[in-house]
Amino acid sequence: MMRIALGVEYDGTAFHGWQFQGDVRSVQETLQGALGKVADHTLTVHCAGRTDTGVHATGQVVHFDTSARRPPRSWLLGANVNLPDDVNLLWVREVADDFHARFCAIGRHYRYLILNRPTRSALWRGRATWIHQPLDEQAMQRAAQALVGTHDFSSYRALACQAKHPRRTIHRIQVSRQGDRVTIEVHANAFLHHMVRNIAGVLLAIGKGDRDEGWAREILELRDRTRGGVTAPPQGLYLTRVDYPRKFSLPDMA
Repeated sequence: MMRIALGVEYDGTAFHGWQFQGDVRSVQETLQGALGKVADHTLTVHCAGRTDTGVHATGQVVHFDTSARRPPRSWLLGANVNLPDDVNLLWVREVADDFHARFCAIGRHYRYLILNRPTRSALWRGRATWIHQPLDEQAMQRAAQALVGTHDFSSYRALACQAKHPRRTIHRIQVSRQGDRVTIEVHANAFLHHMVRNIAGVLLAIGKGDRDEGWAREILELRDRTRGGVTAPPQGLYLTRVDYPRKFSLPDMA
């Protein structure tokens, strides 16, 4: 058996999330079907971060084990031929047996994209969250810095989150604007279920002026999800990059 790692991008609009669910369309099932045709046997793919319904990825990383011997180019081109237009492989690498897409990851990067203008967009539909009220991105940036560091993020995770503990380390949050697009970039060692969308929901309330800048810290210190803000819609969320130790020699997805 050999272990193969892949870089994957997908538009999550028409998927019911990453994870195989049997009776609905998932990214995992779609990838397994395409790769299985190249391998000529059934296989299971494991991802770095499971994404929800409607969430996108430009830098997802997965791995699978196979007895089939194929050069990387054959895996890449063969799988892409069998994949639908909303999923695509970016690169393929053979990796050591101790590599695991999820458990070997040391950092993950997400982007939350907001279209901030009075009218909706036909082109960004499903790929950005539309907010028609003016946003103060500078206030959002200042408020977000309270979340940087290692904290108990109980207030920022889903009530149904199954993580063993709520402590995570956020290395960086950056809120910026380019024209009518406001972007929230978050880099952490790992994330809880709905964590980025809950952060985005709090920052959006601050950006609209509904809450003051100190609310992000207040919510954090409460450690109570029921006291937190609204979960932002999934359409604006992208998994953009996963970090691994250099020994695995995976492509730089920056």
